[in-house]
Order: sequence, then structure tokens, then C-alpha cells
Amino acid sequence: MKVHELDITRAKTKKRAGRGISAGRGKTAGRGTKGQKARTGKKLRAGFEGGQNPLMQRIPKLKGFKSKRAQAQIVYTENLQLVSGKTVDNFTLAENGLIANPYHSVKVISRGNVKKAFNVKVQGASASAVAAIEKAGGSYEFVQVPQREKTSDKKDA
Repeated sequence: MKVHELDITRAKTKKRAGRGISAGRGKTAGRGTKGQKARTGKKLRAGFEGGQNPLMQRIPKLKGFKSKRAQAQIVYTENLQLVSGKTVDNFTLAENGLIANPYHSVKVISRGNVKKAFNVKVQGASASAVAAIEKAGGSYEFVQVPQREKTSDKKDA
């Protein structure tokens, strides 16, 4: 086979969007008649449904939807007395059995009295819980959730 014997058909030229009746695609150029989508310029954002609540906003409101977000572990102010020491953080709460896992967020909620002064260092606290802690002579400080230590997957040879 020689180069001049190859059967090469030209690629079809792309049709232009059309500007009027003479463009070959009719007067509306395949855009239908009137309306927001028929206009030039700014197009609709992804997921726009003409003012109806879009699917991505409807899904969480539907029956049976379950959020994957981990809920904060709750500790009540009356249970702070069970912690040994002055400083209360995720690890001391876990050691004393007040929370299940020190690597999740913790929130202190006001219920009962605070008798000792504590330095509370957790991820959240209600305003009344902070007031109760400070009234007892303690303090509250916001800290980030502690991260697990990374372990190496490589085996020593």
C-alpha cells in the first residue's frame, strides 16, 4: 500500500452554533424557544433546577438520610469531679472512662455543680458550662482534636 492509496476521509467540520435562519440550524439554533437557557451570556450554575430546591440540597432533608459526621462526645460538668488532677483534656477523660475515644471531639455541657477548679482543654463547651467552670476558679481553653500518631507500614528487614 502506498501513501496515495490510503483511504482518508476528511473529518466533518464542526457546526457553528448558528446566527439566524441562514446558519443552517434554524432561527433558534437548536436552543428551543425563549427562556433562560436560550439566551447568550451567563449560563446556569451546576445543579440549578429553575428555582426548585436542587437535588444536592434536597437529599439531606429526605427521610432515611444519615449524616456521616461524627457527633461530639458529651461530658457533663457534674462528672468532672471524677477526673483526677487539675487539667482535663481528651486523654484524661478517656483514662477515667468518661469518653470512649480521645481522638474525637468532646463538648462539656452544664449539668450539676462544679466543686473543684479545673483547667478544661477540650473542643467545645456550652456558655453555661464555661461560666460554671470559671465560677469554681477554673478555666476553659479551646484546643483542636488530637491526631493519632502515624505508624509506619514498612516492616524492618
